[in-house]
Amino acid sequence: MTKHVVDTSRRKMLTTSASVVGAVGAAVTLWPFVSTMGPSARALAAGAPVEIDVSKLEPGQKIQVEWRRKPVWIIRRSDDMLATLGTMDDRLRDPNSTAPEMQPVFAQNETRSLKPEILVLVGICTHLGCSPTFRPEIAPEDMGPDWVGGFYCPCHGSRFDLSGRVYKNVPANNNLEVPPYQYLSDKVLLIGVNAEEGAA
Repeated sequence: MTKHVVDTSRRKMLTTSASVVGAVGAAVTLWPFVSTMGPSARALAAGAPVEIDVSKLEPGQKIQVEWRRKPVWIIRRSDDMLATLGTMDDRLRDPNSTAPEMQPVFAQNETRSLKPEILVLVGICTHLGCSPTFRPEIAPEDMGPDWVGGFYCPCHGSRFDLSGRVYKNVPANNNLEVPPYQYLSDKVLLIGVNAEEGAA
């Protein structure tokens, strides 16, 4: 009778090879599912901070950028615009910006900004999400003789002053939102990072 000799080293090599091929196959099969669980590059970009050069902004000029799929306004207020802010308190619902959910701590003041002349706001009405229009002119016929400039929401008539503070007796209950931001230099601001979180 002939004895069969079993080559155990060959068996180990075949077992190891099959295990490696199986593991690679499982990884290749699972990768599409695992990769969809993380945020997409587009989603990451949508939430990323945005740098803005404000050095060329003229007094009274507004520019708009997008951050987290929201319109963000940057406005350079003139001295005349700033002078109106102190005269508005009796017409405003929250003149001292005490509702903390709508702004960073640094914006709880009359100018609602890090630098008085530069205003940064999310351009969405706090009533139902329309986009107000920037109305810097004084006493236009359609706004009335008491209008000293600000923002007007054409959807339901909400009014905001030149700091985005909401008037009394309008549909919106809150001031316009001030997004987190900081200055990287005198010319560049970064929207998306609070001044308290990094060096301004």
